[in-house]
Amino acid sequence: MSDKKQSIQYKDIGGQAVMEGVMMQSPANESIAIAVRRPSGRIVVTCEHKEPLSRKHPWMGWPIIRGCVNMVNMLAMGMKTLDRSTQMLGVLDEEPTKFEKWLAEKLGASIDKVVMAVAMVLAVALSLGLFVALPSGAATLAGKVVDNRIVINLIAGVVRIAILIGYMVAVGFVPDIKRVFMYHGAEHKTVYCNEAGLPLTPENARQFSRLHPRCGTAFLFLVMIISILIGSVADQVIYLIFGIEKLGFLLRFGRSLLILPVVTGVSYEVLKGLAHAGDSLIVRALRWPGLMLQHLTTREPDDSMLEVAIASMKAAKAGAAHYRDELDPGVYAYSGDEDTEQAADKGKAEKDDADKDGATA
Repeated sequence: MSDKKQSIQYKDIGGQAVMEGVMMQSPANESIAIAVRRPSGRIVVTCEHKEPLSRKHPWMGWPIIRGCVNMVNMLAMGMKTLDRSTQMLGVLDEEPTKFEKWLAEKLGASIDKVVMAVAMVLAVALSLGLFVALPSGAATLAGKVVDNRIVINLIAGVVRIAILIGYMVAVGFVPDIKRVFMYHGAEHKTVYCNEAGLPLTPENARQFSRLHPRCGTAFLFLVMIISILIGSVADQVIYLIFGIEKLGFLLRFGRSLLILPVVTGVSYEVLKGLAHAGDSLIVRALRWPGLMLQHLTTREPDDSMLEVAIASMKAAKAGAAHYRDELDPGVYAYSGDEDTEQAADKGKAEKDDADKDGATA
């Protein structure tokens, strides 16, 4: 395994686990692919062209700024990917609430878009409450007994990390999320296999680690750590300019929001830097906390999950114009027509039953 580690070259292809599937994004091919395994067992894939924002707006590709842009883009794309993968999976969505129906009617938008918008608002509100408001409250209380601004920010950071770990542990007990974490592991193994230049097969991918240095989990951990450092600097600047020695809750909450773009941008640069910095002892030590945290957000996948991740990777590398020509046997392009998909599922189920009966006979 040591030879394989030395031959690995970190590339920018990465992804996201979804319900019963994987999304892969290839900036080089300007493509985003999603592959899911439907209840019938069929793997369906779709691939779309994704032009980088920095092409239209070069300033969005500048260091630090690109991290903020990428964070916002990933949030929006993540919600869109989850919605798209659910459609591809062919499972029935929950009935919209009366409020969502009323809002869709008033806004003149589709129910799906309204539900996605509501989900994003709730997710952002929950994130701000858990990772900004609660740590700010803890830091404010600590400030009543501690004078050192670095120590106060350290306490806020520890609370933030504790909330993050607790949240990951809690959601890991949900059966559906456990399977998402297994697909997350399949995504990482497939990315490693691609970076090693090996043929994309379950046998090759299986041997790699499910922990990857460019994972979003590692990014979140970096955000937590870097926020302590930048927060301490910001508090010192506020003291020098305004003479405020200790921030109250509202000021600390507002300051945390204001420095968030800087924290995000710096964290993104550090993550990319560590991913491409080789494999020295110092680099491994800096990557270690983020990798260890992935033990909570990944699980060992089975070969059927690796097949899905590989289908997504191959489609992303082929690009939106050619992915249909590169589909492996048993992998199908998603038509978008649910009647067609259900008919294909029924045909596969009948064929599987016939093969089973033949084998029994």
